Amino acid sequence: MTQAADRIAPEEQHFINRELSLLQFQRRVLAQAADPTVPLLERLRFICIVSSNLDEFFEVRVAGIKEQIRLLTRGTDRDGLKPAELAERVSREVHDIIAEQYGLLNEVILPALEAEGIRFLRRSEWTDAQRKWIADFFARQVLPVLTPIGLDPAHPFPRLLNKSLNFAVELDGRDAFGRSSGTAIVQAPRTLPRVIQLPTDITGVDHGFVFLSSILHAHVGDLFSGMQVQGCYQFRVTRNSDLFVDEEEVKDLRVTLKGELHQRHFGDAVRLEVADNCSERMIAFLLHQFGLSRADLYQTPGIVNLVRLIQVPDRVNRPDLKYQSFEPGLPPALDRKGSLFETLRRQDVLLHHPFQSFSPVIELIKAAADDPRVVAIKMTVYRTGTDSVLMEHLVRAAQKGTEVTVVLELMARFDEEANIGWAAKLEEVGAHVVYGVFGYKTHAKMLMLVRREESGLRRYVHLGTGNYHPRTTRFYTDFGLMTSHEGIGEDVAEIFKQLTGLGQATRLKYLWQAPFSLHSNVVAAIHREAEIAASGGRARILAKMNALLEPKTIEALYAASQAGVRIDLIVRGPCALRPGVPGLSENIRVRSIIGRFLEHHRIFLFHAGGEDQIYLSSADWMDRNFFRRIETAFPILDPKLKRRVIREGLRVYLSDNMQAWELQADGTYRKRAARGARRVAQWQMLDDLAG
Repeated sequence: MTQAADRIAPEEQHFINRELSLLQFQRRVLAQAADPTVPLLERLRFICIVSSNLDEFFEVRVAGIKEQIRLLTRGTDRDGLKPAELAERVSREVHDIIAEQYGLLNEVILPALEAEGIRFLRRSEWTDAQRKWIADFFARQVLPVLTPIGLDPAHPFPRLLNKSLNFAVELDGRDAFGRSSGTAIVQAPRTLPRVIQLPTDITGVDHGFVFLSSILHAHVGDLFSGMQVQGCYQFRVTRNSDLFVDEEEVKDLRVTLKGELHQRHFGDAVRLEVADNCSERMIAFLLHQFGLSRADLYQTPGIVNLVRLIQVPDRVNRPDLKYQSFEPGLPPALDRKGSLFETLRRQDVLLHHPFQSFSPVIELIKAAADDPRVVAIKMTVYRTGTDSVLMEHLVRAAQKGTEVTVVLELMARFDEEANIGWAAKLEEVGAHVVYGVFGYKTHAKMLMLVRREESGLRRYVHLGTGNYHPRTTRFYTDFGLMTSHEGIGEDVAEIFKQLTGLGQATRLKYLWQAPFSLHSNVVAAIHREAEIAASGGRARILAKMNALLEPKTIEALYAASQAGVRIDLIVRGPCALRPGVPGLSENIRVRSIIGRFLEHHRIFLFHAGGEDQIYLSSADWMDRNFFRRIETAFPILDPKLKRRVIREGLRVYLSDNMQAWELQADGTYRKRAARGARRVAQWQMLDDLAG
């Protein structure tokens, strides 16, 4: 155990704060950008991912902390931190992360890119030819869409969109009407590109870019004729983006959400980002306008929105500076001739994304849409994107007269608008669209086809750990099970009946389901391992997930550790459990894998006296997943597929000595030291499974 763990107060011994653990995750992502073994353009991409993650952290998590402070609540975590104390620690931690992030960008990544002919041109270094091209671009593409707002009693401070790029301008002189407020705001429309590529012949490099902010700084005087610009400062405000829908007031969830989505852009301010050259007078003015304190101010030595740089790797044709491309493979079972239905009647099929293709799932729905013997298609949709071939097949199936039912989660955060759009399209062609159960997000990943065959109606099912989103299946690690197992099909049909109709929950034979049985079954399985260990038997728990936060599950794991159960947990993101504490958790190890792909599958293995009971799930071990979402955990029954899950989803990650971070008892993470041969789980899976 670390010395820091010795200093943990007894009342805080059991739990690590969720928000601070989330920020530790951002540090691990940022470490990818600092890793010289990662391709250069991918390092830039990781820089941007950190900014994107921090945006959401402020929009949701920091907004929640501020609401707790406003309501004078004691907080909800069991780590002992009061909201005001937590807000202070979060602010300090984020300031440190941002300082490290910009230092890495400015001192390492940008110079390395310039050495490779990828240059971001500073205003002070523009040549005459570049200035002429930029001036012409500003006059033709930028100036016509700008609306400068001079602040005076007739023009109050404008309502600024969440995370939009804006400029605060300090002016001297009087305008045509004799006004002299001294301050103006210029909003950069979202239609304008934030990074502009210049022609090669005037940059002298293969890829020369200039920031929109630099162009606006250079030409802001053109917006205020006859006045002197004393200062121009880019800034950005982040707002509370959680949607609130009152269950008692809602008559039509879709209509209500459409009204709420617009307000998301104008929620309460939670963070102000300004360039580090911003004057003290303007900083004080902006903080006052947004009702924020100095702790909410983040000054950046560079552009205030690094997320927009994420487009650069895709615009630069340098394969040598990116991860090597690959072709997802297919399981051997799908290499045989014959239809998917024939294959699934013979055996279950396990897909491991992104190493194996998501196309069989799309092909299954396509085949169902084209097969007159398929009489019904039922599916849950949480995230699928605005452009989804999968959803188009559902639309086509409904147009052909197949009974199509889609349980579409309208409250999937930041995907509400896309899901509302698909709901309308599906209803237009006669599909049944339901929005699940109000108050419980439908997060389970289920697809069921009902097909008329010689033996009668047969159900074909796909269950997954990840979303039905063809794009993210290329970047997220997930498992998907395709099966015609009768008992599993009956359980899935029962859950769909719950979601679309009314009635009491019935006991399922194979699946564990939240909010009814998932938590109790997980805790019971942990307790059984503890009982086996206490009686002298071999007991083992291996689990992989995105987050581990639910207190009763953590306490059950502590009890199992004390009984002698060996427990290995692979938790990508926040983890409230403290491993390695003597007398509490010395038999528990927690690691996080951060690499090219986002680790996303949830796997629960309980040794069960040698049976190796394995469940795959859409659910993390969190309060919301156990009690406020509709989730499933489904068993892997085929012994061959069990061995695959253990090998591909657990053991290879436990042997990783390059991308593994080990959680310490004090809540910090330590990069695992590589000894002997380099072992990288994701690389191994690419070698073993990709085409």
